Amino acid sequence: MSFSSQVIIRHRFIISVTIIIVFMTAFCHAVTFMFLISSYQCWCPHASALIPDMAEDEVTPEQLAAIAAENEEPEPVNYKPPAQKSVKEIQDLDKDDESLRKYKETLLGPGVTSADPTIPNVQVTGMSLVCEGSPKPLILDLKGDLEALKKQAFVLKEGVEYKIKISFKVNREIVSGLKYVQQTYRKGLRIDKTDYMVGSYGPRDAEYDFLTSLEEAPTGLLARGQYNIKSKFTDDDKHDLLSWEWNLNIKKDWTD
Repeated sequence: MSFSSQVIIRHRFIISVTIIIVFMTAFCHAVTFMFLISSYQCWCPHASALIPDMAEDEVTPEQLAAIAAENEEPEPVNYKPPAQKSVKEIQDLDKDDESLRKYKETLLGPGVTSADPTIPNVQVTGMSLVCEGSPKPLILDLKGDLEALKKQAFVLKEGVEYKIKISFKVNREIVSGLKYVQQTYRKGLRIDKTDYMVGSYGPRDAEYDFLTSLEEAPTGLLARGQYNIKSKFTDDDKHDLLSWEWNLNIKKDWTD
């Protein structure tokens, strides 16, 4: 075999080996990437928008914007709340109808023993996270300094199930269409917005408690970190009954 033939064969062998190495390297990277994607669970179900080869709390604005776009909810249109009637107006309706009178007593309850006209009709008094396994109560007092709440943070273990409980009072008149609105931010970008329909309530001395549906804290390296949450309690007329901000810190463990 001539020298030139040997050189050609050698070059072809080197090229073939190089192609095989490049192909195997690309295949290994692809398998690794798909494994990381499938094993990562983020705050929302659209975790594919994130790239999981990053350190904790290093989510880029582009990734957060993609999540926020996926979670945008259309605003309800063409809805008009029913005309509001006072408790006295309702009680004065059909006074001679005994069955209706008893029904209204059941619906409205015993009412309030004293209704201070100087206080708001609806008072949101507290918020808490109801979570089994928490080493300490996760409670916010909403009757005090709301600005101070911005400096506090709930610590929540990743993957645990929890509910949000809102405590409130109705003092004088029936309030309809109560709604709890929660917007979740990370690094200044909104990544989630949830509306909870609370309902309609009549006045009474005791507080009401509203529980959200069961939620699950996100898991994974990128999910850990601090979230800023803006909460608002509104009614049918979109009155801002109370707005407050608080923080949620997702960690690997309760004491991590």
